[in-house]
Amino acid sequence: MGSRENWRERLGVDTRPYNEYLVKLPRPHPLQERFISQKVARKVVRAGRRGGKTYGIAILAVQSFLQGRRVLYATPTSDQFNRFWELVKQFLGDTVAPGGIYSKNENMHVIAYPGTEARIKAKTAWNADSLRGDFADLLIFDEFQLMAEDAWEVVGAPMLLDNGGDAVFIYTPPSARSVGQSKARDKRHASRLFARAAADTTGRWKTYTFTSHDNPHLDKAALLEITNDMSSLVYRQEILAEELDEIPGALWLRTTLDQTRVLTLPKDIASIVVGIDPKVTEKKNQSETGIIPAALGSDGDIYVFSDFSTNAGPDDWVKAAIRAFNSTRADRMVVEVNNGGALVKSLIRQYDRTIPIHQVRASRGKALRAEPVAALWEQGRAHIVGNLPELEDQCTSFVPGDRHSPDRLDAMVWAVTALMMRRSNVTNVTSRYDWRGGNVTGSGY
Repeated sequence: MGSRENWRERLGVDTRPYNEYLVKLPRPHPLQERFISQKVARKVVRAGRRGGKTYGIAILAVQSFLQGRRVLYATPTSDQFNRFWELVKQFLGDTVAPGGIYSKNENMHVIAYPGTEARIKAKTAWNADSLRGDFADLLIFDEFQLMAEDAWEVVGAPMLLDNGGDAVFIYTPPSARSVGQSKARDKRHASRLFARAAADTTGRWKTYTFTSHDNPHLDKAALLEITNDMSSLVYRQEILAEELDEIPGALWLRTTLDQTRVLTLPKDIASIVVGIDPKVTEKKNQSETGIIPAALGSDGDIYVFSDFSTNAGPDDWVKAAIRAFNSTRADRMVVEVNNGGALVKSLIRQYDRTIPIHQVRASRGKALRAEPVAALWEQGRAHIVGNLPELEDQCTSFVPGDRHSPDRLDAMVWAVTALMMRRSNVTNVTSRYDWRGGNVTGSGY
């Protein structure tokens, strides 16, 4: 009959002892090694694009799995977790191949050690509810700046309570080009978490920072490829991983917006205008249609009090604009027609033929249009009512000369400029709004 092992070989059963399976993990670069090796309950990693954050987190995930831990990796979309998933399979090698000691489910994106609780699972967390009912000893949030706050605050944190699990947050500082993709209410929530972690004195939190240039394995040509369409501002945020609360050269400062902020809209309002910067075509760098109502108070001040902006197609943004007009009881719409011309007005007219529409055309630079509006905030004569985080991010990120087209900011500038023309005490504006013809003329446009 032969030996027992020969019998197993004839049946095609793998006879290798478990200790012959080798998992070869690559050597992390020095800054990756810091956040991988340090033992701390909460880690917040701020890193530049292609800095190696996902590669490093895949090493950490495999190490934790081999220690018998339950690892849950979450990222906003399936496209983003594909890189992590392929790296994990690469690192585990033959152990997840047919006949290996670990089971692998490609549909569920789960690798498990049968008979134990050890596993690695990858999920999307664009909607925080997708994480409900899961469990982890190590919870990893990648691209955390794009997720809703509830992914951690409502779902993730309670998940770790029963076993004292660990959490890792990985993010790139939000920039004007990425903030529109975020699901969060506060687009800077990851940055604020980093700041709180850096100030922690309990020893439970630790922060780590590295730039794209800190990755010694990143090809210089590849780095150039991802930076050649970036402004210097976006480069500092997304490649150098800098947090820029006050951006040099920006027309609005966060401190100015905070100092002029009011909590409620005044009761006495002279006029309300809805400014619209439409997304009629797939205009480069424009992700949304800006729809911003602004009011002129009887005190002569300007109040920006709501934001109806949307990334929907033409039919839906028109409905959103009409909803903004009706719900705010506005006097008129001011619509930029550079991108679409007469089509914009006709789209609105298909749904409502009674709304007063004034078309404006920008013939001069964005900075020239925005500067007199920003000056009102510096003078304390313009205010944001409550909090409008996405609009505020665009205002405080806009630097004259930047190629990015901030849609919400554009819409606000049109609305406020129209209201400025109604103020009898404004004498230093270099442009004139012709309400009869619905055109903007003068040196500023």
